[in-house]
Amino acid sequence: MRNFFYILVIVFIFILSSCSKEQKRENVPQSFNYHKSIKSAGFSKERLALADSFLNGLVEDGVLPHVVSFVARHGVVVHHKAYGWKDIEHKIPLKTDDIFRNASQTKAVTTVALMILYEEGRFLLDDPVSKYIPEFKDMFVMETYNAKDTTFTVRPAKGVITIRQLLTHTSGIHYGVLNAGPGHDIFAKNDIPAVCSLDSVTIEQIVKKIAGLPLMFDPGEKWLYGMNLDVVGYLIEVLSGQSFDVFMKERIFDPLGMKDTYFYLPDDKADRLVTLYTGTPEGLKVHSNIAYQTFPVAGAKMLFLGGAGLCGTIEDYARFCQMILNKGTFNGNRILGHKTIELMTMNQIGDKELDATGAKMGLGFRLFGENNSGIELLSEGALKWGGMYATDYLIDPEEDMIRLIYTNTLPYRGPVFWKIFNNLVYQALE
Repeated sequence: MRNFFYILVIVFIFILSSCSKEQKRENVPQSFNYHKSIKSAGFSKERLALADSFLNGLVEDGVLPHVVSFVARHGVVVHHKAYGWKDIEHKIPLKTDDIFRNASQTKAVTTVALMILYEEGRFLLDDPVSKYIPEFKDMFVMETYNAKDTTFTVRPAKGVITIRQLLTHTSGIHYGVLNAGPGHDIFAKNDIPAVCSLDSVTIEQIVKKIAGLPLMFDPGEKWLYGMNLDVVGYLIEVLSGQSFDVFMKERIFDPLGMKDTYFYLPDDKADRLVTLYTGTPEGLKVHSNIAYQTFPVAGAKMLFLGGAGLCGTIEDYARFCQMILNKGTFNGNRILGHKTIELMTMNQIGDKELDATGAKMGLGFRLFGENNSGIELLSEGALKWGGMYATDYLIDPEEDMIRLIYTNTLPYRGPVFWKIFNNLVYQALE
């Protein structure tokens, strides 16, 4: 009888725990609250004001041309401000709803898009990519390289590239101009743009070119940042039968209310794009790379790069981050199931590491786990990434908080402002 009683107690506790988890998932915020006080979200107004002084100083000292912030905890927006100039030369002040180039922050969105199809049973993570894109069959690995004439020798790859390896950057695919090493020259020689293009070129054409080039190592051997998510963008087209940009709009942007996020801006929003600057020893100057500067509003507008192609407002991307924090829902719409989000935020690379900090990789996110969460102010289980134009975001499930900070400066010269801003946010928690 006593054993039966114990069993009943255990079952009751299990039911309560399950109900509590389900209720927690149902009670997540579906919109941002701009009206509650900073204190209600667990922040000190006085301590958080240090962030204003810091960001103002960066602009006044000419380190940054512009910067916009977004911090929300429990769905309450505690810091969303704009500093500096959208266009210094014409003295146009920055607004919080101005549009920035997201660059590699595109990768997490592309990953979510693919995982929507995963939930629909269109593929398995360990399927060979060649099952859907035949050009990736019988890949080769580079053995030797001659920098003088960009010639190289190859050997057959040991194994095949899987979809999971694309999502974790362990496929062996290079990143062209964004990586050092022989792939830099080879990608340039084959006219493969890593970030953007003004030419009449499509994602299908780019991906098939990538498939014809050697890998840097055998699939799954190690981690290397590469044009993997650009391949995923084309894979989404193959699996869905839709253009990648249309799929993103219908399945992610519209449901989340990301009304200002695009690969290429419509004419009526083009004037909200911030000017891209470059940091020089003499100060800030308008960036001279015409493609980087103008791709969201000029050129053929045909290339939808899943690794770097999006632009949008900081609040739009905050909506995406809050959806991840909410385990798949925001704006009253479910994008992914909570178990899929859990899978995406688990270590997917085993003993491999992203860098000397020991960071791990999930599906689309850098993970801060037990081995490296102590390197800066954040929590174990936090997720982050950034973009090459100096945008950065952090999702912290333990604190139920998202933190984003944007500028568009390449290269950026000055203190690692996103880390300092991060510290100023965390130190203000009560």
